[in-house]
Amino acid sequence: MDVHRTQLLLPDGVSAAATADRLAELVAVVTQRAHAVDRTFWDTFDGRLHAAGLALAESGSRLALLDAATYDERAAVDRARGGPRRLLAGDLPAGELRERLAPIIEMRALAPVARVRSRLLPVNVLDDEGKIVVRLQAEEPSVRSGDGKRALRPRLNVIGVRGYDADFERTVLLLTGELGLEPATRPVHHDAVEAAGGVAGGVSSKLRVTLAPDERADRAAVTILRRLLEIVEANLPGTLADVDSEYLHDLRVAVRRSRALQRELRGVFAPEPLRVFRDGFRELQALTGPTRDLDVQLLEFGDLASSLPAGAVADVVPLRRLLEQRLVVERQAMVRGLSSERTRALLDGWSAFLDVLVASPQDERPDAARPVAEIAGERIGKVYKRMVGMGRAIDDDSPHEALHDLRKKGKELRYLLEFFASLYPAEVVKPMIATLKGLQDVLGRFQDREVQVDALRALGDDIVAVEGGAAALMAMGVLVQRLGAEQDEARAQFGERFERFAAKPQRRLVAQTFG
Repeated sequence: MDVHRTQLLLPDGVSAAATADRLAELVAVVTQRAHAVDRTFWDTFDGRLHAAGLALAESGSRLALLDAATYDERAAVDRARGGPRRLLAGDLPAGELRERLAPIIEMRALAPVARVRSRLLPVNVLDDEGKIVVRLQAEEPSVRSGDGKRALRPRLNVIGVRGYDADFERTVLLLTGELGLEPATRPVHHDAVEAAGGVAGGVSSKLRVTLAPDERADRAAVTILRRLLEIVEANLPGTLADVDSEYLHDLRVAVRRSRALQRELRGVFAPEPLRVFRDGFRELQALTGPTRDLDVQLLEFGDLASSLPAGAVADVVPLRRLLEQRLVVERQAMVRGLSSERTRALLDGWSAFLDVLVASPQDERPDAARPVAEIAGERIGKVYKRMVGMGRAIDDDSPHEALHDLRKKGKELRYLLEFFASLYPAEVVKPMIATLKGLQDVLGRFQDREVQVDALRALGDDIVAVEGGAAALMAMGVLVQRLGAEQDEARAQFGERFERFAAKPQRRLVAQTFG
């Protein structure tokens, strides 16, 4: 049988000691000595532990994974005080904590999100025989941040004792009815994160916009593009600081989506300013490309190397070092570019442009005032039909470029469906995106393997020149063969995935929904 527990908030202005004194007038209690505890709570930038209902708390040298609602410990490890302020799963020692965290945080880094000092006052409720029937812990927390200390609302943790369920219920009724406590709707570290200026659930890079079907197309474009700009700005500091690879990934996706909408709804913009910003965003995409490519190669390097015969795994160590050296060079160039006045002027200018778009003259903006649902339906229907035609033209003799072009067109359709999902029934859009994703997975794997093969071959001359290069070159040959086989497998799967995407019921549904 589980032990009952709940958290209650003390009335405003009422201290833990005053609550204990008031409770002592109503029931028999034993109050113990108060003590303080310092805890630093960690999470990823996008709040993956929060989403999983977990919390990671560091107290002293102990790092513990907790249930976010009850603070029951799930796993823990000791680590040196004053350790790194950024932790990847691989930085943790092997054991239960890493095993539990790794599939949740994946490649994201954990970082401190709130520092909390709590003054704890333990109080035990006794029955007529002097036995402890309920354990209470009054907590007066405060959050510590760069601008000092800020008190949070005190709370009372009520913890039942096994076999005394009725006493637990009576105590909770007493606390809420007689003393005016109210249920806490969230744990203390959520309050602390927000008091420190953060977001308890992390910062999402999901699009999540809601549009009205009859909304002006230019106004809808501003809503979407403004959200995408927010994502770029939110991920820029983490990209520059190299906190983890997902900051750059999410920044690039937001830039790519912005470019797609600039293209798909070009009729809501005046041509000349649009050209300037399209050029600027294209440069921004190109600036971040080499670093992202190397990030991906290194993230996948372990899986790739594991496919080698056991005796050859060590042979590719020089290859990894070479990739890491190139990443340092490319990242430095990217950081210079992203930190430049040119990039800042682009983002600030784009923001200012969006601010005045709807009020600007419509002479050169023929689609500006059209209902967004009308344009969205036209574009989705047209791109889908184009993809069906392109896919049907692909056979065993088609060049690789035909599949690459279809993949690009698939991204275009995916973005359109995401931009305008709120305009259409979820039961139509979600399955369509799922089917499209299945096709994109195959096409993406087909191209990724080709890119990886080309990248390995391009490194041949450089790898030979380093120590251990000859053995590394031979191992790279084995990797090239494996990647080629995986590319062939992806191509073999293409037909089945495309048929699902282009099936007659799907075509009929697209025609009915998007016109």
